Amino acid sequence: MPRDLLIRHATLPDGRRGIDLLARDGRWAAVGPGLAAPEGAEVIDAAGWLLSPPFVDAHFHLDATLSHGLPRVNASGTLLEGIRLWGELKPMLTEEAVAERAMAYCDWAVARGLLAIRSHVDICDERLLAVRALREVQRRVAPYLTLQLVAFPQDGALRSPGAMALLEKALALGVEVVGGIPHHERTMADGAESVKRLCELAAAHGLPVDMHCDETDDPASRHVETLAFHTQRLGLQGRVTGSHLTSMHSMDNAYAAKLVALMADSGVHAVANPLINITLQGRYDGYPRRRGMTRVPELMDAGITVAFGHDCVMDPWYALGSADMLEVASMGLHVAQMTGQAAQRRCFEAVTTNPARILGLQGYGLDVGCRADAVLLQARSPQEALRLRAARLAVVRGGAVLSRMAPAEARLSLPGRPDAVDFTRQPSAAPEDPAG
Repeated sequence: MPRDLLIRHATLPDGRRGIDLLARDGRWAAVGPGLAAPEGAEVIDAAGWLLSPPFVDAHFHLDATLSHGLPRVNASGTLLEGIRLWGELKPMLTEEAVAERAMAYCDWAVARGLLAIRSHVDICDERLLAVRALREVQRRVAPYLTLQLVAFPQDGALRSPGAMALLEKALALGVEVVGGIPHHERTMADGAESVKRLCELAAAHGLPVDMHCDETDDPASRHVETLAFHTQRLGLQGRVTGSHLTSMHSMDNAYAAKLVALMADSGVHAVANPLINITLQGRYDGYPRRRGMTRVPELMDAGITVAFGHDCVMDPWYALGSADMLEVASMGLHVAQMTGQAAQRRCFEAVTTNPARILGLQGYGLDVGCRADAVLLQARSPQEALRLRAARLAVVRGGAVLSRMAPAEARLSLPGRPDAVDFTRQPSAAPEDPAG
């Protein structure tokens, strides 16, 4: 039987300080100040550092990760060349190579405190090779990482021959979420029809929906409107996610306001992918060049659950990345100009509690009865964690410590000055800034 775990003297994201958390049988059994350590318990002194629920990535492509340079590099850096490049690579894939790269990325994720990922997996391949590979990865990582899979028709559910049948086969193999890419269909009408069919398929199987939707600079791409309509029509409220939604960046404000209200009424979630949206969108622009990311503050203000996703790491679309959700949230913060203290906290929630809600994670959090999953960050607040890309001092899953990291520290040799730098220390207390 695993030992109890007691984490002492933690700061929590809601601002409480000096809090102890006792993990027993994989759950938080007690939370509060001054808890006694049970005999034989493992004890971690958080020393006032920030203890957060683990990071959650609501949008990723695990089948393509770590494939950068295979079979060649994306010379233009565009979305469409990335799709073409992935099409060139698919015939060369093996289950073993896909699984090996995915497992390596999952190791990176755990070390970064990322313990839940929703990954889209391309089903436009008669072999369903990537599906089979990621189902095996899903089985292997289950003890320490939650992996959800989305059946993603990368080449278009209607545009790609046999894609709908392959998608249903993927669901039969255990894939849990129905995906789509309506803006990549041949016509606007086909895009709308694909949304209708895919939502009906999800309703028939009792599954969630997560669609790449309107990932374009074209303000006339309005498939999320159709997605919201069918969400209401089929009673799928709270089970549908529109990912990317970058066309909203370029829409006129009057229509965007109507669309945001429609999404809120329909209970549709939203996922922005800041690192990728900022690099792939605006490619046809001169100057000024559009940022491309969707209207995150406006969506949040409307009560819509908004998460930030990593989307890509070292693949045909993005040559960078390291499974660091604080990097993702920091980019989202900057692009959306969410620099106020309250707004920064919302960005931290966009890689923790919000994506947990989108994925439907049960028992997520730091309350009694929740799963004893957490990441100890070398920061005193969510805002400071974002500023510093804080070191992950410990990562805990089910009350077991999966990863440890030494505190980040610089040793200086400056005449008459201290020999160490505390990056978290400020000369004076920073006032709370309500501006967003």
